[in-house]
Amino acid sequence: MAQIVRPDARYQRSYLAAHDEFDGAHRDGDGDWEQAADPATGFAGFAFTREGLEDPDEFRRFVRDRRAAELPETPRPSGHVPCTFLWIVGDDDEYLGSIALRHELTDVLLEQGGHVGYSIRPSARRQGHATTALRQTLELAGEMGMDRVLITCEEDNAASRTTIERAGGEYEDSRAGRRRYWVPTIATDRPAGAVIG
Repeated sequence: MAQIVRPDARYQRSYLAAHDEFDGAHRDGDGDWEQAADPATGFAGFAFTREGLEDPDEFRRFVRDRRAAELPETPRPSGHVPCTFLWIVGDDDEYLGSIALRHELTDVLLEQGGHVGYSIRPSARRQGHATTALRQTLELAGEMGMDRVLITCEEDNAASRTTIERAGGEYEDSRAGRRRYWVPTIATDRPAGAVIG
């Protein structure tokens, strides 16, 4: 069964194989591989490449960057918010996709991006992994004190639409080709973050 985990260097080979499967397509929930420095916030910037991530040390640096993104004190570009990046893995520790939980909304995220973004590698689609990962992420959001989250998807993305609606998403409206849904989080009695492996 799929589960969400924090990024970890042990998934290097599987992560890179999935990256190749996407073949340059945009991956919601995976974050950028390149960000310019922002002196106004103290953000140093970064640039990761497919070739560079073959190096175990560089991949560990990439993992550290993803994990640091959730900490409020981490410098980030203007307009960016703390974000918990999670990886979706299968029973055999294979990387299946990514899901991200943004801790708050900016005006841009309220219009288009939402709190949650996710993508499943092409070979793992239509197997229920997005549904499972979204449920677990809704539990995490509840543990973090959120009552509901905004999730958006492209107007023509029927699979994502179904996943969001099955999770209890209530359609609010469409803006610039994206459907906007408010989804209630899931209450648990676990301490914050306990859902993540």
